[in-house]
Amino acid sequence: MREEVQDRFGNAIYMTDERWEHILENHPELEEFRDEVLSTVRAGARVQDPFYLETFYYRKKFVALHEDFDTIEVVVIFRWQFNAPNNFVMTAYPA
Repeated sequence: MREEVQDRFGNAIYMTDERWEHILENHPELEEFRDEVLSTVRAGARVQDPFYLETFYYRKKFVALHEDFDTIEVVVIFRWQFNAPNNFVMTAYPA
């Protein structure tokens, strides 16, 4: 399955099941927080990587999210493919 959301700047960004499984392999503590990961992309603060200009970090703090973390960071890759944007979630992790 592929879920698509729009960030605060109007960019369409999608996350596939394959990427979600990758996230859970490395951060199983996020299993219950798929909606929060997508919410981070929709409404989180965004910073561009200074060296890899196609890479952006979205970060959002949540109230009472988890006893060990309250912030989620999502790495999004912005690319063009076939003359159209191809923006996707690469990974996510608790912060």
